[in-house]
Amino acid sequence: MGPLRAAAARGLRRGGGGGRGAAPAAPAALEGSKGSAARGGRPAPPAALHLFGDPAEVEALRGSLLAWYDECKRDLPWRALAVTEPDVNRRAYAVWVSEIMLQQTQVATVIDYYNRWMQKWPTLQALAEASLEEVNELWAGLGYYSRGKRLQEAARKVVSELAGQMPRTAEDLQKLLPGVGRYTAGAIASISYGQATGVVDGNVIRVLCRMRCIGADSSSPPVIDRLWAMANALVDRSRPGDFNQALMELGATVCTPKAPLCGECPVKQHCRARLRVEKELALASQKLLGKLPVVPDVEDCGVGGCPLCPPAAEPWDSSLGVTNFPRKAAKKQPRVEQTATCVLERRGRRGALEYLIVQRPSSGLLAGLWEFPSVPLAPGLQQEQQREVLVDHLQAWTGQPVAAGSLRFIGEVVHVFSHIHQTYVVYSLSLDGDVTLDLASSPSRWVTEEEFRASAVSTAMKKVLRACERQHGEESGPAKGSKRKRGAKPGAAGSTRPGTQLSLRTFLRAPNPP
Repeated sequence: MGPLRAAAARGLRRGGGGGRGAAPAAPAALEGSKGSAARGGRPAPPAALHLFGDPAEVEALRGSLLAWYDECKRDLPWRALAVTEPDVNRRAYAVWVSEIMLQQTQVATVIDYYNRWMQKWPTLQALAEASLEEVNELWAGLGYYSRGKRLQEAARKVVSELAGQMPRTAEDLQKLLPGVGRYTAGAIASISYGQATGVVDGNVIRVLCRMRCIGADSSSPPVIDRLWAMANALVDRSRPGDFNQALMELGATVCTPKAPLCGECPVKQHCRARLRVEKELALASQKLLGKLPVVPDVEDCGVGGCPLCPPAAEPWDSSLGVTNFPRKAAKKQPRVEQTATCVLERRGRRGALEYLIVQRPSSGLLAGLWEFPSVPLAPGLQQEQQREVLVDHLQAWTGQPVAAGSLRFIGEVVHVFSHIHQTYVVYSLSLDGDVTLDLASSPSRWVTEEEFRASAVSTAMKKVLRACERQHGEESGPAKGSKRKRGAKPGAAGSTRPGTQLSLRTFLRAPNPP
């Protein structure tokens, strides 16, 4: 395996768009040269430092990047389908599914989900006929659950309103399909149809910002518009799909966020952030030799008020090198929430342990998924107050009085969503005999552990069940001949049972006085 292929094998993450945006800007938006400071308070146009103004350089970059991609690209199932599937609608559908799954999710995680999805629903028609429950069950554990719901809604629209024909341009894909934004539309159109349109995802942002020293906030609309214009200007007209995938592959495997492999980059000669690093190293070397040459500052484009340069308050940090770019606004901290959750248990007709799960509302966070009965908690409640809130909620489900003292505290389970830091305060409650459930409140059902894991439940609920099972296991004690689990608290000295192996520290400890 060569060094470039080894670098490609290290890549694990793809970013993705999906939010709606304006149509791609024209490539002409990239043309320009050094200008003067802006007049009338308006920002000056970006200087040549931030542009790809030389057609020869653009052609060279395309050739180098595509040659590298041909040699080093990862073998991924959606790429194989994009090449081998002769039916244009199936091909576009296969790319579409992969792009939705890859949004905010690691490639390694997506592969298994993608293969199972395409095996179960190989066509738009098959997905359109599925139930939302089936979609949620297969999506469970992949996160961002509304993606699967929107994907099915759009598939149904294609079948019912578009006669089963996928829109054929990026503009129509974004306009006609719910949940398909600027990035996803560009990816489908370029990879499936060969439309010469660019794409901008997290990887592309990072690559372009480094190649052209773009230090302004990369999430701001003006910078995003510039990057889209740049991507549309750069895309190879004869191989647009491969070029876009190559640019994203470069960001995923070589031009990584924290430890870029600049020496293995196929387009390093076009990277102005790397040029900055090399000139700084040369200057440091000259200073060691007692020489003080004039080295131009390649970060400063020479345009006052440049909208793409780093803000004056955030100068270049030599210790970061090329990872000075891109720069993002401070990430908003997730809001903190608490929820009381109860694992209701009973013995089924065959003696198997069963759990009560209820379905969440059809909109909002984790829409349509199943969970243990749960209720949000107001901030600052003491444990006894939390119990009372949960008891009131449970009585509506069980149809019988529930004593707060009958709830067993399991512990707290923390799960971080993209915008919520959620703490589940977990209790369990064992019920005897038949229990009448109030189905008017929300759909509910009793399930075995196996049925629970096959249901459309979130990763957070799986963590809740594991916490409950772990405590049950600790209370029942280890089986005969089994080893104590790592992390379990050992007994005090002098309290060991016959045949128990002592640690060296315990063995050497002086015996307790009688």
